[in-house]
Amino acid sequence: MSIPTSTYVLESSIVNAPLSATWHKIKLGDFASWWSALKSSSAVKGADAEADLYSWEFNDGTKLQVKQEEHSSINHSITYSVVSAEPALTYSSVVSKIELSPITSGPLEGSTYVSWSGNFSSDADAGVIEDARFKRKEALADLAKAASV
Repeated sequence: MSIPTSTYVLESSIVNAPLSATWHKIKLGDFASWWSALKSSSAVKGADAEADLYSWEFNDGTKLQVKQEEHSSINHSITYSVVSAEPALTYSSVVSKIELSPITSGPLEGSTYVSWSGNFSSDADAGVIEDARFKRKEALADLAKAASV
């Protein structure tokens, strides 16, 4: 019996670095340079010119092909979806979005607010959502370390 759960996840963090330093790390092909869970991340060569496809290989051997759906230098956001996975995913789809905003006043002025959301298909179970939440928290901590240097 499955446990009913929300299929939306959102994690956020403050990165103690300016928006410009943080934003330049948010490129799907460069995620392995700061996300410790990734063994490699790179553009898929020979991909259709209309599709910005990237290959992510995690340290546990999981391989994802992700498609950049939107990239906005004006809004400082990137949206991507998973188009294939090895081993196969246990759910139909997920669309994720990373958004950055500068903190412009107060004690954290000069820092960056980062949110990372995921909208999963209705067949994603509670384990999938918790795993996504954990991975985002871990990745945001890694991003904070990398951008603060």
